[in-house]
Amino acid sequence: MQKTLFKITKMDCPSEENLIRMKLDSVSSIKSLDFDIPNRELTVFYIEQSPEQNELQRIEKAIFALNLGAQTIHTEHTKQDSFRQNQSQNTAQRKLLWIVLGINFSFFTIEILTGLISQSMGLVADSLDMLADAFVYGISLMAVGKSLLRKQKIAKVAGYFQIALACIGFVEVLRRFFSEETLPDFQTMIIVSLLALFANGICLYLMQKSKSKDEIHIKASLIFTSNDVIINTGVIAAGVLVYCFSSALPDLIIGTIVFVLVVQGAIRILKLSK
Repeated sequence: MQKTLFKITKMDCPSEENLIRMKLDSVSSIKSLDFDIPNRELTVFYIEQSPEQNELQRIEKAIFALNLGAQTIHTEHTKQDSFRQNQSQNTAQRKLLWIVLGINFSFFTIEILTGLISQSMGLVADSLDMLADAFVYGISLMAVGKSLLRKQKIAKVAGYFQIALACIGFVEVLRRFFSEETLPDFQTMIIVSLLALFANGICLYLMQKSKSKDEIHIKASLIFTSNDVIINTGVIAAGVLVYCFSSALPDLIIGTIVFVLVVQGAIRILKLSK
């Protein structure tokens, strides 16, 4: 049995973990994956099936394709040949995925509606970011027990749909930029983004709790360094700037930035379909 340690600098939250799990699902030689999100590390346990087949190269190719800033740290032989995996654990993980999926999709609905009503592109863009996370968790659930081809089709539909929504958002940003300025409701931007920030915190906490890690400070540091939290904070800051300068420009800028991040996330999802 071999084990290889990877450093994955852009693995900020459980959604990236799910992407990696799905990408490596087709590598039959892998026996276990050990994720350490706070330290952005992944340990892969696998069997070298034959001298002619380099399993490490297959694993590296799959991980590197996601463009998450992964690098191989070291590989060593291990005598460990048993890993905890039982039906109750699978049921618990599935239940947890449904919870975080529900939270993300609920806040997608809240943010898209309040964003349209308040004329805030920042909230609309943030809602698509929440939808992106919901897609990842949803793909994980839908793909359970399915064939590799079915998983690839699910990922492809989700990725293209997400890109389409982001493109619509870009067009709307341009339309608002060149048309008569309409100030978004900064109070709605700030309040809803604070609630989304709280929701993201709950999701990350629950996902970390599932790994039986009791270090609260690690969970907290994970929450505040995640991309979702940065985006929520950016929308809040944009709301404050809209109020201070009586300009819609900060809202359009943060909206554009988040739409770019949404497209990047969609591209990662599409990589699962290859």
